[in-house]
Amino acid sequence: MDKQAFIETLQSKFKMVRTEAGYTQDSMSHTIGLSKKTLVQIEKERILPNWTTCISLCALFRNSEVLTNTFSGDPLELAQVISRGHCVYPLYDSEKVYWETLETRSGYALQFNRGNKIYRVMNDQNQPVHASYIEREIRTYFNKQVELQPV
Repeated sequence: MDKQAFIETLQSKFKMVRTEAGYTQDSMSHTIGLSKKTLVQIEKERILPNWTTCISLCALFRNSEVLTNTFSGDPLELAQVISRGHCVYPLYDSEKVYWETLETRSGYALQFNRGNKIYRVMNDQNQPVHASYIEREIRTYFNKQVELQPV
């Protein structure tokens, strides 16, 4: 797949991704960084999104089933390969200097980033599964994940 085909494919999926995420046109345009008018034009397939908008969509809605099924995998991975010729995967172990582990239970870890002040939950494979600026939200998520684990 080349860049043009990628952009055209994303144009046809924009509205589906938005509705899948439960976003209004106002909230989606704000999240992606577009005017509502531009978003409407993309959704009606009157204009193509630019490359930056496509990357924003893939990064911010990376877990979208619509995008995953459309591209048979991680949309951001495909975008990196199209753009750079290869994909770079984050090395989470190198981030240890920034993250403080607040709590560990049932293989899950609740962490806080001292620099950017976000919280995240890591699963038993040391992969981030949820992040938030709101401590109460992340603790609720952490506790639910721990409760779901077999004893």
